[in-house]
Amino acid sequence: LYSFAEKSEPVAPAEASPAPPASELPAPPVESNQNPEGGNITFTAVVAGESLLKKPSVKWFKGKWMDLASKVGKHLQLHDNYDRNNKVYTFEMEIIEANMTFAGGYRCEVSTKDKFDSSSFNLIVNGKMNSFFLLLHSTEGLDESGELNFSALLKKSDSQPDVDVWEILRKAPPSEYEKIAFQYGITDLRGMLKRLKRIKKEEKKSTAFLKKLDPAYQVDKGQKIKLMVEVANPDADVKWLKNGQEIQVSGRYIFEAIGNKRILTINHCSLADDAAYECVVGEEKSFTELFVKEPPILITHPLEDQMVMVGERVEFECEVSEEGATVKWEKDGVELTREETFKYRFKKDGKKQYLIINESTKEDSGHYTVKTNGGVSVAELILSVLLGPLMLIADLTVKARDQAVFKCEVSDENVKGIWLKNGKEVVPDERIKISHIGRIHKLTIEDVTPDDEADYSFIPQGFAYNLSAKLQFLEPPKIHLDCLGQSPDTIVVVAGNKLRLDVPISGDPTPTVIWQKVNKVLFESEGRVRVEKHEDHCVFIIEGAEKEDEGVYRVIVKNPVGEDKADITVKVIDVPDPPEAPKISNIGEDYCTVQWQPPTYDGGQPVLGYILERKKKKSYRWMRLNFDLLKELTYEAKRMIEGVVYEMRIYAVNSIGMSRPSPASQPFMPIAPPSEPTHFTVEDVSDTTVALKWRPPERIGAGGLDGYIVEYCKDGSTEWTPALPGLTERTSALIKDLVTGDKLYFRVKAINLAGESFVLTYYCLIAERPKIWLPRHLRQTLVKKVGETINIMIPFQGKPRPKISWTKDGQALDSKDVGIRNSNTDTILFIRKAELHHSGAYEVTLQIENMTDSVAITIQIIDKPGPPQSIKLADVWGFNAALEWTPPQDDGNAQILGYTVQKADKKTMEWYTVYDHYRRTNCVVSDLIMGNEYFFRVFSENLCGLSETAATTKNPAYIQKTGTTYKPPSYKEHDFSEPPKFTHPLVNRSVIAGYNTTLSCAVRGIPKPKIFWYKNKVDLSGDAKYRMFSKQGVLTLEIRKPSPFDGGFYTCKAVNECGEAEIELVYLIIAH
Repeated sequence: LYSFAEKSEPVAPAEASPAPPASELPAPPVESNQNPEGGNITFTAVVAGESLLKKPSVKWFKGKWMDLASKVGKHLQLHDNYDRNNKVYTFEMEIIEANMTFAGGYRCEVSTKDKFDSSSFNLIVNGKMNSFFLLLHSTEGLDESGELNFSALLKKSDSQPDVDVWEILRKAPPSEYEKIAFQYGITDLRGMLKRLKRIKKEEKKSTAFLKKLDPAYQVDKGQKIKLMVEVANPDADVKWLKNGQEIQVSGRYIFEAIGNKRILTINHCSLADDAAYECVVGEEKSFTELFVKEPPILITHPLEDQMVMVGERVEFECEVSEEGATVKWEKDGVELTREETFKYRFKKDGKKQYLIINESTKEDSGHYTVKTNGGVSVAELILSVLLGPLMLIADLTVKARDQAVFKCEVSDENVKGIWLKNGKEVVPDERIKISHIGRIHKLTIEDVTPDDEADYSFIPQGFAYNLSAKLQFLEPPKIHLDCLGQSPDTIVVVAGNKLRLDVPISGDPTPTVIWQKVNKVLFESEGRVRVEKHEDHCVFIIEGAEKEDEGVYRVIVKNPVGEDKADITVKVIDVPDPPEAPKISNIGEDYCTVQWQPPTYDGGQPVLGYILERKKKKSYRWMRLNFDLLKELTYEAKRMIEGVVYEMRIYAVNSIGMSRPSPASQPFMPIAPPSEPTHFTVEDVSDTTVALKWRPPERIGAGGLDGYIVEYCKDGSTEWTPALPGLTERTSALIKDLVTGDKLYFRVKAINLAGESFVLTYYCLIAERPKIWLPRHLRQTLVKKVGETINIMIPFQGKPRPKISWTKDGQALDSKDVGIRNSNTDTILFIRKAELHHSGAYEVTLQIENMTDSVAITIQIIDKPGPPQSIKLADVWGFNAALEWTPPQDDGNAQILGYTVQKADKKTMEWYTVYDHYRRTNCVVSDLIMGNEYFFRVFSENLCGLSETAATTKNPAYIQKTGTTYKPPSYKEHDFSEPPKFTHPLVNRSVIAGYNTTLSCAVRGIPKPKIFWYKNKVDLSGDAKYRMFSKQGVLTLEIRKPSPFDGGFYTCKAVNECGEAEIELVYLIIAH
């Protein structure tokens, strides 16, 4: 029973509780929704799609069986979308402008290949106060406009007081059940009887069953279902009954016993399986009912409008989804029954349904409807009376850019009319022409395009019928390739993977598709390489791609209009082939060099690198030697154990993966020859012999040390001659009978089982080593005076005659200034007249090939010094005079040994020596005669003697007589000025905002310093907020009513002509 309120205001769409995902069972209940009449409402089902391989199937039902997919129209819309980010499917049912007929129970069913779920909900539409009873009918509820209309399902009745229907049924006789059910709107009579039976019979607790059958089961036609019970005794035998008859085992009925479970499986359910089922264990029974749901019958080919002349035969034809289906025919909403067979004839031919009117009359005009439980189709019948002969327009089939001409001949040339395209009047333009000549009406379309494909009609003016024809556009075939952003003709697939290539095609009529590879046509529809053909696309599939599948595939599409083709290159990429066995070389003590070649086939992708593995000969465990890919074709393997046999193998790696391993290399054993001897040198060389010396190798290895080989080779030759017969175990050798002057190379090698070591080579000239015998007196500095002759002879030895070179202070000697004479046994340096610039370090060098010897000789040329500088008479008192002077500018390239001080009376100017060899630069001359005047002079002295001239005082020193005049002493006025200096510093302060505060410090300085105050390096002189005081050296800064803004660094600076000083208050905190 549905009740309605008076409210009829529209509200915004409401969202019903969503149906749960098909992967979760059971579905949660959905509450009923209320909506005012005229409002919109949307029910949404959200399905989680993470575990689903493809989109689930969703059906919306009203009542028990009415599928709402066929009711989509003005008042009902179904929508769905998929959220790829959250992997969620959303299905919506939108009811637009709800009216009273939409109220009732609804159900949403979600199903996939192996899962099913559903959710039920109710809709209440609030409107005028009326009461209705719902009667279920499978074929009513859709009007001609396709709108959702359930008015045919409702029957009006008077309002009834609330009563207990089950109490009425329990007391009523069975013959009255159907009447009572109809009266109170109960549609499920079978369920009503079962419930009534449970009410009448008090159920006893079962001892044979642990779990009984559910009261009812539902299954789609053609599907299978399992009925399962659990029995208390696992060995108990059960019987299965259908409508009271025992079921026998067959292909459709399968019995299973698993522990306590007993299962009946029914395969390929049909309508005959819709029955009551019982499971019997002993005397006890478990009942259930199975409802087989027949899928709705859909109209696959709808009715078409008919226009005929009165008296002609009319035949309506439609096609449904099942053969022999029952349909209902209506005319203008009135059902056509079998009793009217004298006028209407119904015919079935497989899936086709026919309505035939043999002789039509004007009364037969109208709308004819065919209805199934899954769809409706409507067509119009138009009957006309001709005025005379009429030529009907015919359907046309044209190609692109062709001309299409529709002609219609009417009975009277005065009859006019209009042309329609899909129900809309055709407007002439440059491409579309309409003409009327006599009784012929013509519609001409030039350069036909796909947009011109439509139904064209001619409607004569004043006649209630039209003449229709269809223009079919023949579209040439076209291949629409889309390779997901890659090159449009190349597909790359990894070996072993599946390649599925969907090639969309278009063309009208549907073109035929041919696939070829190297002129070989591919027909297979099954197998590893196959082709699947569909109406709008074809699919090329390679299961487990192999290298042989590479190549160019050609797809050709043809239809009567033309053909199109495209070449698709399939490239199969794989891991590389294994490389050949690596080769081992340069074997050392614990290392070797591994070399290999690239694989013959790189798998279609560049080789990114290689992986090397190693194992011991008698082991089965391979050890990886590199973790980063090797880019080169060689690798030095290290950290092997000397004396152990190893094997190597290599892998090639590309972007697809790693190849199979190469064959193992030849076994090898790391063993190395000893290292080269060390400290190889020529100990001694004479004119015919060479003494060689070396030390044993640092590393001998497991092969030991057998001895040494000593060889020599002449300069310019490549032939090495053994210096000693055979091997020597000593670490020294004396090579005799050599030719003096020969340039020889000597080398020594250590030998063991693994072979020879690296060699050490030493170049040597067969010669007597040069040696300089420096005379003893030249080992110290040679001192000569300017003008003297220098003759230095230095003996030496060496064969052949050495090359002699002289240098002075690192520079070559000037042959014009210094003479050099050389012989086989000595060298002489000769300077005829020594000058000061000849002083310096002389070096003589002897060289025989790479053997050298050198000595250094220091020569110092000295001269007399110059006179002292700036002599002055410092003071005269009593009988004394004080003299001061500075050392001479020219010391004569020798150390100043002292000074000679002399005096002379002004009258006689005879000089007398006061001091001799005096070392200081000041002196006091005493014992002077009173009343005399004296001049003084000073000579400099070094190893060469006294200076040529002396430094003489300019003014004489007068020795005054005593007791003549008194001259009072003069005193210099004392200077009391001093720079500023702070005697009392500023102290950090913390003050309260709003109260005047002062900062104080003390300073002294003469003259009185000028004071400056700063805040954060900014001068405060012009700021009225601050007052500055200075009294007796005490400096005060007053801050009037400070605020937190006044906090900061404060500096006091004092400046006078002698200097300046400043002091800083670190921080002034203004507290509230």
